[in-house]
Amino acid sequence: MTELVYWLDMAGVIVFALSGVILACRSQMDPFGMLVLAAVTGIGGGTLRDLVLGVRPVFWVADPTYLWVILATVGLSVVGFHYIHRLSRVFLPVADAFGLALFTVIGAHKALQLEAPGVVAVLMGLLTGVAGGMMRDLLARRVPMVLRQEVYATASIAGGITYVVLFALEAPWVLTISLALSMTLGLRLAAIHWHLSLPVFAWVEIAPPAPAEGDAGRGDTTSPSVRTKARVRMIRQKRGRSGPGDRHDEE
Repeated sequence: MTELVYWLDMAGVIVFALSGVILACRSQMDPFGMLVLAAVTGIGGGTLRDLVLGVRPVFWVADPTYLWVILATVGLSVVGFHYIHRLSRVFLPVADAFGLALFTVIGAHKALQLEAPGVVAVLMGLLTGVAGGMMRDLLARRVPMVLRQEVYATASIAGGITYVVLFALEAPWVLTISLALSMTLGLRLAAIHWHLSLPVFAWVEIAPPAPAEGDAGRGDTTSPSVRTKARVRMIRQKRGRSGPGDRHDEE
């Protein structure tokens, strides 16, 4: 199982590094900018995870192969720049979804191997999955995916819970990894395809009720405090297909 987890981790680094390269190309960065975004996305989440768990040294210091993989990914991307530039805009969120699923499982697995509680393992899976992408988006001056209304962190949490529960039940490790990956990836891809989103809370102004016909000439007799309470309320609503972050993607 250790070897499989290692290769899954390496695959996650490649996919996330590629997503960083794609975003760097769309942001018109030079090769060094591509390398920075690729490295931050590929190893940023895992670095924070190891620091929180007290793992010394962090994984890419103990095994520099991760750095060489990132360099190779960026190098091949520079050579094939024209092909990457032609990729559809849906490719970035899809690649990010695969990286999210892989890193969620890796983060939860590593925490459990260090005998961390289940809730900590779920949080470490979430941190590993979303932190690198958050840093990538912030460096590219985009609203991070995890902060948008789309189903993103929820998918990671669901995958982490699936892994922790099956691990506690001592399910076969192939089944545990497969179901956890499928849970995270399935939810995220479904959110991308059908534009699923979580409800959001927004402050809106609601006009006070119009006075009755008999009160038309009497003026407004409603006290200021009553008018204030009647005009500001919190509502629960669902966003449409696009939000501020989605419009930013189209720039």
